[in-house]
Amino acid sequence: MKRLLNVKTLIGAGVLSVAIIGFSSFIAGEKEKKSGGTACEIYGKIKFVDYGEDYKVKRVDYGEDVKIKWVDYGEDSKGKWKRVDYGEDFKLKWVDYGEDFKVKEVDYGEGC
Repeated sequence: MKRLLNVKTLIGAGVLSVAIIGFSSFIAGEKEKKSGGTACEIYGKIKFVDYGEDYKVKRVDYGEDVKIKWVDYGEDSKGKWKRVDYGEDFKLKWVDYGEDFKVKEVDYGEGC
């Protein structure tokens, strides 16, 4: 009976350890996403949607994670976004709060 209790305790501790490691990895990924690590990698063809988005984005005048420039072509570098209805690289949703990252629209000096 005592051996069975030790096995259950060991299994419980193992499951708990795996859960803690998984949760801490999730938190680290969220911090990277919100600190601008991912925001800089969002460029190219952008489709705006009301649901099913890849990221939630807030427009700001200061405190941005990335400065974006709207382009008709040449959207292959950081900070350059081309608005499309299909063939998108990313689906984004404009929000007022709960954003994954913040953007500032600029005419020059785009990027991170």
